[in-house]
Amino acid sequence: MSSDADAPVDTTTASVEDLRAQIQALEAEVSDLREATDDSGQQSMTIIATKGTLDMAYPPLILASTAAAFGWDVVVFHTFWGLEILHEEKSKNLKLSAVGNPSMPMPNAVAALPFMDNVATSMMEKKIKENGTATIEELIETSLDMGVDLQACQMTIELMGYDEDEFYDGVTTGVGAATALQHMADADVQLMI
Repeated sequence: MSSDADAPVDTTTASVEDLRAQIQALEAEVSDLREATDDSGQQSMTIIATKGTLDMAYPPLILASTAAAFGWDVVVFHTFWGLEILHEEKSKNLKLSAVGNPSMPMPNAVAALPFMDNVATSMMEKKIKENGTATIEELIETSLDMGVDLQACQMTIELMGYDEDEFYDGVTTGVGAATALQHMADADVQLMI
């Protein structure tokens, strides 16, 4: 898009009217560019959720529900272990791994002992309950109620041998990587968790 605004104006000899005309041309060009790039004004976000541990189930759901509360169009594509977040039974029993987590208040040698994942999970679940933090199930319901499109990767469903009826009502199934990529390409914000 070319206009008179593209031509430099010698401000030492330009009249006030010439400068005003150039400013108006620039404002019109900026307005045209905004219209060309702004379909609806609605922000959009795509999140790829790949992990199925208790601590990694919270970030995509919190970010998705918060963005939806701000009126954003949000898609969360769950693949591989992230699919367990959408599985109605498995999502109620997500574990927290104590090994290799530098934020855990225990050394790896202790964390590697049998049943320490269960201890770490119990400690976190207790903390979640004491603080009144929403459960994974509540965050899923909230996200769905707010219009977040929670998608389950079809290839992973088949790989893990899941039945589509095992997911929460409202979860979108039959979605592949090509659809996820298209959402990511069109989104204002793309995250992989």
